Amino acid sequence: MFQKSRHAAAALFAMLFLFTAAVHAQTARLPRVSILATGGTIAGTGATSTTTVGYTAATVGVQALIAAVPEIAKVASISGEQVFQIASENMGNEHWLVLAKRVNALLAQPDVDGIVITHGTDTLEETAYFLNLVVKSRKPVVLVGSMRPSTALSADGPINLYNAVNLAGSPAAVGKGVLVAMNDQIHAARDVTKSNTTTADTFRTTELGMIGYIQGGKPYFYREVTRKHTADTEFDVSRLDVLPQVDVAYAYANVGDVAVKALVASGAKGLVHAGVGNGSLPAKTRPALIAAREKGVVIVRAARVGQGIVARNGEANDDQLDFVVADTLSPQKARILLMLALTRTSSTREIQRMFHTY
Repeated sequence: MFQKSRHAAAALFAMLFLFTAAVHAQTARLPRVSILATGGTIAGTGATSTTTVGYTAATVGVQALIAAVPEIAKVASISGEQVFQIASENMGNEHWLVLAKRVNALLAQPDVDGIVITHGTDTLEETAYFLNLVVKSRKPVVLVGSMRPSTALSADGPINLYNAVNLAGSPAAVGKGVLVAMNDQIHAARDVTKSNTTTADTFRTTELGMIGYIQGGKPYFYREVTRKHTADTEFDVSRLDVLPQVDVAYAYANVGDVAVKALVASGAKGLVHAGVGNGSLPAKTRPALIAAREKGVVIVRAARVGQGIVARNGEANDDQLDFVVADTLSPQKARILLMLALTRTSSTREIQRMFHTY
């Protein structure tokens, strides 16, 4: 009887040991994801549960954001860090440089598999594209936000954050560049844009299409990004404290030259002209743009249309004027690439190559 009890105890101990080992093994297999919080609506609060406009952004801290979605602890080993606490309309070049350096430092650590950045939606697409050009790793970086504050009925922040963590921890997202996870969809940083002022499906890649879905916490990719990004770019911000001043001049019917002259006078090193149609140059604006180029300001012809390629030597003789065309980049994203390009060169030939590369 004593011998049988010993055998039973030993068997029970062995079962407990195997169970504990299995639990530890499961925990060890969880991807390690760092969440960097910057503020925005996803961290916002409203006066009532039905307040979806007129709320206060950037009031909830990163630990509270994480605590609101306990399910993410089952899919990833999480750490959280509050980098900024701002509404994204206040995001500036200085914030981007700090954020990029922190992202690169974290991704260089072997115990970090991916990064999620919580962000306000107003400039989320710009931050995503900036990081897409300067992150020096193939590990996933995912930006996420929400269109409703955390206190609202049917707040979209928690499910968006859950999806973003799953995406950042997925081996399928490695090498895909910086991604945006919103509304169960996966978008590439280069092409996505905010398309509606208030609705939850605002983030769209209208012309080229999103690159995947997230369903049941699992990412499904359907197309690849072909433009170079992240570890394959030539841009390095590790030693940069400031970025060159680049501004956007918007075209419209009856536009004059006041904006162009004012921006050049304020010290712009580069200027993106958000032209009508195929990046056309209005007669009243054209002389000011030519004069700016003669002073050394790099001019990029973009289009306010939102879709399509701006044709080189199409609506203007770019070779003769020594202008650059934005390809399919929106004016706000053309500004980002031009800033980074100017940290490398002032050659318009080289800058045009970059616009056709990234």
